[in-house]
Amino acid sequence: MYKTVDKTTEYVQITMQDGGEIVVELNAECAPVTVENFKNLVSQGFYDNLIFHRVIAGFMIQGGDPTGTGMGGSDKTIKGEFSVNGVNNPLSHERGVVSMARSQFYNSASSQFFICHADAKFLDGQYAAFGRVVQGMDVVDRIAATVTDRGDRPVSEQRMKTVRFVQKG
Repeated sequence: MYKTVDKTTEYVQITMQDGGEIVVELNAECAPVTVENFKNLVSQGFYDNLIFHRVIAGFMIQGGDPTGTGMGGSDKTIKGEFSVNGVNNPLSHERGVVSMARSQFYNSASSQFFICHADAKFLDGQYAAFGRVVQGMDVVDRIAATVTDRGDRPVSEQRMKTVRFVQKG
């Protein structure tokens, strides 16, 4: 079990509006800049009440856009920590891996992230993987199974109620 704490840790819990919980273990060894950025946003409560705006079963669920459109982000962009951008990041995009979304520009990652619903190793070297789901893949599966429109947006909102630091215990 995990419990909420007031300090930053290497574990983050996403509590969905419906009560489902996803716990992510962050990997600062593979992506230090990305993890620091993500932790700063979590500390600010940035992700609270945001939605997973893009859902593709068998691929990934994506959230972290304050506009809910897929076009928004935080005020800051960061360097993409992946091999085609000159960074050795060995974390592979396997089921449960968490990675930063970006535009076509390598250093455009901001706040949007995605969780791999299935292996997506074709993304390796092109996107900054920075963590892994350690609890709650059943919740990821449920979100991935939701009905979406033609733009991959869930018909029924998949809202993150809170995103908080947790620790084992």
